[in-house]
Amino acid sequence: MPDASRSAPLPELTALFATVRQHFHDVIVPMWQGPGWNAELALPYESLDSQHQPLPPQRYRAMACARQLYVFASLIGEVPQAEERAAALFRSLQRHFHDAEHGGWFYSINPQGAPLDSSKDLYTHAFILFACAHYWGKVREPLVESTLNAALEVITRRFATGDGLYEASLGRDWSTRQSGPLQNPLMHLAEAFLAALSVRDDANVRQALLGLCEGMFQCFVDPGPRVMMEKPLKAVDNWFEPGHQFEWYFLLASSPLLRGGKLHTALEHSFGLTEQQGVDPDCGAVCAMLSLEPHASARDATQRIWAQAEYLRALTLRPGSETVLLRQLRALEQHFLHAQGWNECLDADGNVSRRDMPSTTPYHLLTCYRGLADYLA
Repeated sequence: MPDASRSAPLPELTALFATVRQHFHDVIVPMWQGPGWNAELALPYESLDSQHQPLPPQRYRAMACARQLYVFASLIGEVPQAEERAAALFRSLQRHFHDAEHGGWFYSINPQGAPLDSSKDLYTHAFILFACAHYWGKVREPLVESTLNAALEVITRRFATGDGLYEASLGRDWSTRQSGPLQNPLMHLAEAFLAALSVRDDANVRQALLGLCEGMFQCFVDPGPRVMMEKPLKAVDNWFEPGHQFEWYFLLASSPLLRGGKLHTALEHSFGLTEQQGVDPDCGAVCAMLSLEPHASARDATQRIWAQAEYLRALTLRPGSETVLLRQLRALEQHFLHAQGWNECLDADGNVSRRDMPSTTPYHLLTCYRGLADYLA
């Protein structure tokens, strides 16, 4: 959130942000309005190549549809046809992915539109709740709110484990898969709960969010360095990811409800360690994975664009971070953004290691840019 006592931002930062935001509107959004849109299914293709041609579709995921729904719902009033596209995405979410027999939403469909992976995935349901909250906040249509309510109902009734946490995956008929809780779906559930609370007051959601954060603190935060692990503390072969540390940090620090709580305090404590071990101070590269044993060290040095975006967003809530913010925004523009779109991944040496552009990435860029816009406001 903006700090009223903060001095005016560096002019270079303001100018650079205007450039990258224009790139988003002029290059990235049109990719998904045009070549990235499968008009027959009314769904975004999963990925485009460097020439904006869709990669041969193997599947369509409900999560990808929901992320694009968030993007176009957020752009209503800013981008022509955004409201029409958001409406089409919302209809497709229900038409293609809703399970009329058992409730909830399928994970994916095949290229012909038939269910492919019919399991029930917390990550998917969290993004459906997140997208519907943002969309309902813009259009206030009863059908959207009823879908939001349905997502909340299946999450809290079907996935909940009774200790504030939630199963990562269940069968189509809600049968157990013994998946247990995993960090990433739970983080996006926290994000979805915050989105729901941003558009309406809901005591049950508030309590569920507080319970989730307590469960995360107890089961996922290492008591030594106080970093958020990817699997529960007792799991073997565990690790932590700088991008997720920064993503959690932003969610917690930006929320008056969560700021100052045990989970926020832990990630505040470990923020410096995550930067020291996970971010190259020269080029600003955020690595993908770190191991804790025997000391924090790189386990995967791949640089993913979403992790760069999450570090940028977290920095907007760190006092005295303006110089680092400028460095990181320059790194994003120079190493990841280009005239045809973006580089999804770079290897440890900074070479492009993934050239396709997934339909899910604009969500990360937009949340990052919204954080920067609030910072510069």
